Amino acid sequence: MFTGIIEAMCPLAALQRGATWRLTVDLGPLADDVKLGDSIAINGVCLTVAHLNGSRASFDAIGETMGRTALARLAQDDRVNIERALRVGDRLGGHFVAGHVDGVGTLRAKEQRPDQTVVRVAIEPALTRFMAAKGSVAIDGISLTLVDVAHDTFSVAIIPYTLRETTLGVKHAGDPVNVEVDLLARYVAKMTGHGDGLTEGFLREHGFC
Repeated sequence: MFTGIIEAMCPLAALQRGATWRLTVDLGPLADDVKLGDSIAINGVCLTVAHLNGSRASFDAIGETMGRTALARLAQDDRVNIERALRVGDRLGGHFVAGHVDGVGTLRAKEQRPDQTVVRVAIEPALTRFMAAKGSVAIDGISLTLVDVAHDTFSVAIIPYTLRETTLGVKHAGDPVNVEVDLLARYVAKMTGHGDGLTEGFLREHGFC
């Protein structure tokens, strides 16, 4: 489990393709507190540390993971968002992020404003039903607040610090991004009719009518 608060941007030191892909990331000082078997989110994708060599950590990813996320679009020396797994007792600064990407979106536009940057992302409509204005979403592992939601797009407002300290600062229109909807929204949708919204029958059953 993660919070969507990015700890660092780190360079992708190596990328080996195959039936199982291997990604090697130079974690820098973060490596001092990392051991084999740890879970680390790379651009929002939860992966397991399979090998350590100094500050470099290697992660294995199966074809299913690479096919359903934007990790396959990475190239050596690209910088990626890094967050280590949440520990019991840690502060929850963002929202609950599982590290299980729901879909790959496309950055549609970045609108620079005096105090913030508004980013619009295109995504399959099946995912926007789990989104609502002022709710939460994770983009490349970054916990963000939704500004508005349309049929197949949504927007978020990014403060200068987040833009500077995460990969969203170097993303451009047309770039792919990993999107994870709010975990709690998925459970609510399941409880209220498989994502079809609240029904009168559900409300009566639970004493609201």
